[in-house]
Amino acid sequence: MAGLYFEEFTVGMKFQHAIRRTITEADNVFLTALTHNPAALHLDEEAMKKSEYGQRLVNSCLTLSFMVGISVGDTTLGTAVANLGWDEVRFPKPLFHGDTIRIESEVLEIRESKSRPDNGIVVFAHRAYNQREELVGSCKRSALMLRKPK
Repeated sequence: MAGLYFEEFTVGMKFQHAIRRTITEADNVFLTALTHNPAALHLDEEAMKKSEYGQRLVNSCLTLSFMVGISVGDTTLGTAVANLGWDEVRFPKPLFHGDTIRIESEVLEIRESKSRPDNGIVVFAHRAYNQREELVGSCKRSALMLRKPK
């Protein structure tokens, strides 16, 4: 099992996730269409040529999905019970088709679950950087985690 159990996390623990991802036009258009988002920002190349960006932007929901998804293999794969939520989701710089992202994660908080004695809660900070090492996304994620089997 790739993920860690609740007891294996420590506050301040950092992960430099090995998976990098070049975001394609197909990735962006598929997610945007799948979620019924009609924004020209993501779909209309001609309209966006006249914008301050000069091209379509990657949908921020895709950025968030990659940011969390890439982290799973090193942190919660097979040991997460549930995702409890995301907080402080930010996108300080845009991503464009062809940008490559890398993700890093840090454990911010660990606490016992008051209602579920077989689980604990881990709060992660996830950060996404583009190929120029610019921060393009960040969030806090709370995960309900399994404890080690006895």
